[in-house]
Amino acid sequence: MSEACCEFHPPTICGPAKCPACGALGKPVKRITLGALLKPEARPHIPNQEEFCFCRTPACDVIYFRPGEILFREEDLAVKVGLKEPADPSAPVCYCFGWTPEKIRAEIQVTGKSTVVEQIKAQVKAGNCYCEITNPQGSCCLGNVTGAVQKAKERR
Repeated sequence: MSEACCEFHPPTICGPAKCPACGALGKPVKRITLGALLKPEARPHIPNQEEFCFCRTPACDVIYFRPGEILFREEDLAVKVGLKEPADPSAPVCYCFGWTPEKIRAEIQVTGKSTVVEQIKAQVKAGNCYCEITNPQGSCCLGNVTGAVQKAKERR
């Protein structure tokens, strides 16, 4: 198994697709991600297809779209979207194991370093990663976690 959490082969509809609200290129996600993370009242509105696009732009409230159509916004999700709330220290950066910028900063304050990346990699190796289901991006969080560790170190 690789060090990435998911052996994810992205769908194709998001290649050229841009968010209808902000114009950013979409990141492909699977239907299972939407089904797991949308509020129960939003789930019946998931279109009958297997692939969707995720908008990564922090200032944009669109979470999922398909070419030319906004499907779901932040208010439709049952979880906070860490990428959309970069100033919120309690917003998750790792959804499988509960890591937040706040928790990472606390570890660094106590120990002088962060072991979060190594801990996540060990869990991935053990087969305990579910990013496709738990992460709104539908893919591995290690890039986001590494960024949060860097920011926490810089603020120290």
